[in-house]
Amino acid sequence: MDEVTDADFAAEVIASELPVLVEFTADWCPPCRQMGPVLSALATEEADRFRVVQLNVDRNPGTTNAYRVLSMPTFLLFRDGEPVRSMVGARPKRRLLEEVSDALRGRPAEQVGTVRTDYS
Repeated sequence: MDEVTDADFAAEVIASELPVLVEFTADWCPPCRQMGPVLSALATEEADRFRVVQLNVDRNPGTTNAYRVLSMPTFLLFRDGEPVRSMVGARPKRRLLEEVSDALRGRPAEQVGTVRTDYS
């Protein structure tokens, strides 16, 4: 699995022909380490559909701040240079693949915990 940096994020993610799943990760994050084998397997199994890369938040604060990433791991799925899905927290491979597949098909994310703010 490839690692991207602030310096090559635009070329590797934004300009990618394939969709790209970016894991915002940190060395000190146990759930991030837990996701390593899951992401490596997805990177191999789904290489024809999308790329999987990691970005270390401590070494790459520019991109981390630009996408307002506050928790690790955070997964952002980019398609055609735009983030189309955000997922926070470790999850099983099957669930992560379902969420990515739904986003690639254009299905909206489930509105879990949505608070209604317009009472008109």
